Amino acid sequence: MSSQTAFDEDGRTATEAVTQTIHGARYLAEYAPLLDGSAGMRAVRAMVESIADTDATVLLRGESGVGKDLVARAIHAVSRRCHGPFIKVKCAAIPSELLESELFGHEKGAFTGAHRRKPGQFEYANKGTIYLDEIADLPLALQAKLLHVLQDLRFSRVGGRA
Repeated sequence: MSSQTAFDEDGRTATEAVTQTIHGARYLAEYAPLLDGSAGMRAVRAMVESIADTDATVLLRGESGVGKDLVARAIHAVSRRCHGPFIKVKCAAIPSELLESELFGHEKGAFTGAHRRKPGQFEYANKGTIYLDEIADLPLALQAKLLHVLQDLRFSRVGGRA
C-alpha cells in the first residue's frame, strides 16, 4: 500500500493546516512543542486540545513545579478566548482580608478607604482567562463564594448588589 502525503501551498500537511486553523499559530509555536515529548505529555496535549472549544471551568491539580501554569496558558492560547487577557492571580500572595476585593472588585464606599469603584480580576479577565493559583490557600468562606461564581457565572463587587 502506498501512502502519499498532501501538502498545501505553505508546505504543511493537511493535518498541520487543519490543526493550525483550529488551534492557532501561537499555541502551535509556543505550547504544542512543549506538550509533545513523552506519552504522558502527549496525553496532556490531547486533553488541552479537546477542551479548547468549550467554556468549561478547568481544575488543574498537581505539586508545585509540575507545569500547571504552562498548561493553563496552553489552554488559553488554544481556546476561543486566546485574544482576550490571561489573568493570573497568585491567591497565596494576597492578604486574606484583601482577596475578595481583589477578585471581585469593590464599589465606592464599600469599606474604609474605598474612595472609588475598582474592578476586580474577574472583570479584567472578561472575554479571556482567569487562572487562580493556589486556591487551596483561600479562606473557606471565599472558596464558597468562588464556587458560586463558577456555577452561576456571575458575581458582584464588594458593596454591590447581588
